[in-house]
Amino acid sequence: MKKADLPSKLCPVCGRPFNWRKRWARCWDAVRYCSARCRGMRQAQAQRQPERP
Repeated sequence: MKKADLPSKLCPVCGRPFNWRKRWARCWDAVRYCSARCRGMRQAQAQRQPERP
């Protein structure tokens, strides 16, 4: 399989595309963020914003 044929997703935090990696083979459906930094930023954003009724 060529690298260009691998599936990709968009990171909801930074908006950049990221490609499938071998270590994500079993959990590709659950992968949402391109990096640990983006995962942390998403959690930080959720804590900063107050809930709206």
